[in-house]
Amino acid sequence: MAPATYTAKDITVLEGLEPVRKRPGMYIGGVGAAGLHHLVWEVLDNAIDEAMNGYAANIRVTLHEDGSSITVEDDGRGIPVDKHPTTKKSALEVIFTVLHAGGKFEQGNYKTAGGLHGVGASVVNALSKELVATVKRDGALWEMRFKQGKPVAPLKKVGPARGTGTTVYFHPDATIFPKIEFDPQIIRERLEVASYLHKGLKVTFDDETTKTKTVFEHSEGIVDYLKAVVQSRGAKAVHEAPFVLAKDEGLRLDVTLQWTESTDEHLRSYVNGIPTGSGGTHENGLRAGIGKAVRNFIETHSLSPKGVTLTAEDIREGLTGILSVFIAEPQFQGQTKDRLNNPELMSQVDGVVRPALEHWLNTNISVAESIVARIILAARAREASRAAQAEVSRKSATSTRLNLPGKLSDCTNPSSEASELFIVEGDSAGGSAKQGRDRARQAILPLRGKVLNTESASLAKVLENKELSDLVTALGCGLGKNFELDKLRYGKIIILADADSDGNHIATLLLTFIYRHLPQLLANGKVYLAQPPLYRIDIGKETFWALDDNHKTAILKMKAGSRGTPEITRFKGLGEMMPKVLWETTLNPRTRRLLRVEVSDQIATDRVINELMGKDASARFRFIMERADEADELDV
Repeated sequence: MAPATYTAKDITVLEGLEPVRKRPGMYIGGVGAAGLHHLVWEVLDNAIDEAMNGYAANIRVTLHEDGSSITVEDDGRGIPVDKHPTTKKSALEVIFTVLHAGGKFEQGNYKTAGGLHGVGASVVNALSKELVATVKRDGALWEMRFKQGKPVAPLKKVGPARGTGTTVYFHPDATIFPKIEFDPQIIRERLEVASYLHKGLKVTFDDETTKTKTVFEHSEGIVDYLKAVVQSRGAKAVHEAPFVLAKDEGLRLDVTLQWTESTDEHLRSYVNGIPTGSGGTHENGLRAGIGKAVRNFIETHSLSPKGVTLTAEDIREGLTGILSVFIAEPQFQGQTKDRLNNPELMSQVDGVVRPALEHWLNTNISVAESIVARIILAARAREASRAAQAEVSRKSATSTRLNLPGKLSDCTNPSSEASELFIVEGDSAGGSAKQGRDRARQAILPLRGKVLNTESASLAKVLENKELSDLVTALGCGLGKNFELDKLRYGKIIILADADSDGNHIATLLLTFIYRHLPQLLANGKVYLAQPPLYRIDIGKETFWALDDNHKTAILKMKAGSRGTPEITRFKGLGEMMPKVLWETTLNPRTRRLLRVEVSDQIATDRVINELMGKDASARFRFIMERADEADELDV
């Protein structure tokens, strides 16, 4: 019970960097892998700020051998080390220990900056077990050490030095982050993007965990980036030469666009070198400018198709683009800087892109006509799929159960948040699941065989597939433009496949469909993977369930001193399990294991899905060959 008195002494005041350590999620979005890597981005952004303002030409990032510490080095001006007039402390100490302190609030120091909030360096320091800042400037080398955000000793001059620059070493705090393990691939991709966005910038990545060194330097900037993106996505270009726009005066902006035969739009945007995965006003302005320019060209040349109305989505279908803007005072949504909120950017980007793209279309008539033909094709395909989509939506049973798929064994309370839909591999497994389930809250939808690979399939083809059409109908929430989350009939959608390679393949096909056509389910944490056992291990009177070979080995090692010889049974599939066993191991909420499917890095996820599920077989071959050494045993 709360105390009856409430006075000033009950108010807790968090001083210095204590708020960051108390609530890290407010500053870096969370303490998982994404938050851990966000520390790197904050330090990297500061180095890039020096480069984009013309003070640095080289950046080096080192992932140390322990895999849990990072050093970021630049050859910029070096953080000032003289006394701050207000705090009477060195400027370096102020930057690393005071929130909202930095050189980016006054426009005289930086024309543009990514780390505008002035909290990046101090937040990294607050969340690090150890941080060492080294500065070269004015012919001397300066160093200051910190522990959990607090200075270990005053700033000291350690000797003479040539050149200028800043080096920051940090090791995240294990009391803040449950797992400290940086992913070299994520860092490598971020560094490569930085080299694309800043012409002339040389970025080096030293990965001491694998003893490799990678240097990124791209003379053509985002044009090279676009080529790489189109190639990685396996999308055939409609026109060879992309649209390129570079503007330096006023609003600094770089855009490159290329229409492809892909069925989706793929746009990557950046503000001052920072990826804006959730878009923002700059993306809205780009889309508006593209739509107006294309419509003006179509009307001018009387290319409007008969019987079909072109939508904005038709115009942008298959469009791959890179947008990079540099502005003095970016307003991001949150410290994670995932979405740009500057209202003036929409009209500014629109005003620059529209006339430039319209001029380019009118100058390259043959290219423009092929783009328009692609757009009309998209519109006709959309019209053709509308009837099928409407049929699926009509059959979606949100208010009645009459139109549910015949093979769906529904639960008695499908509207409850506690209800669950198990998507099961095969009728045999479906039969066991139906008998073993909790009928009040668990529904079972068996699938026959492997579902359609939807990575390169049109929406019309997807909706023609009976298995996927039945799934959408069972969910009740529609898809595409007709998606309504509040009509979802189940609180959890659980993919239940065999614990073998075929089962993994089916799960991957289903996840590809959900990722491409029902991404809202992933964003809202509705999708799960069941973890059925692959082995039953009987030792004496004890029974253990092992998920895989490694788990089996661990159990056997743990019970090595036990009496009795282990009896090991390998399940060929879920259909072999008795309903009672399936309930105990996989269906019972008290004893089962579930993995929630989340997308932490959409760019990396998109690339991997395209490599594994796209039309380009060579990409899969490369993926397999690069990871062949990681395969211990193959289930064939």
